[in-house]
Amino acid sequence: MKVFAQTLDLKPDPQRIAEYDRRHEAVWPEVLQGLRAIGIEQMRIFRHANRLFMIIETDDSFDPARDYQRYAEDPRTQQWDQLMREFQQRVPDADSAPGAWWTEMREVFDLDAQLGALASDGRADKDGA
Repeated sequence: MKVFAQTLDLKPDPQRIAEYDRRHEAVWPEVLQGLRAIGIEQMRIFRHANRLFMIIETDDSFDPARDYQRYAEDPRTQQWDQLMREFQQRVPDADSAPGAWWTEMREVFDLDAQLGALASDGRADKDGA
């Protein structure tokens, strides 16, 4: 399984933010099916004020460059994307990659990985320190 984390801002308008939240209570079926069809197994979006954080879990064959293009070929998913962009804006220090909208986030901590390393190094005592 691959995991991706991305961030994006909503335009700082409380009414628009509420509308964005409302629209995500019932995402169009074609969008849901399209995401699943390209290998996205789980997608969650969190919001604080106007900042969004999205975490995506995919199958191991997922390639963002290839698979998002496939997703974007469907007219209904294109329509959803255009609608959502009316609410969104890139974060101030966004990636400069052409066509990038959501900004990739770098992982800095993984509890499972560190616990696994700790156990294999034999560094953990019975108190977990």
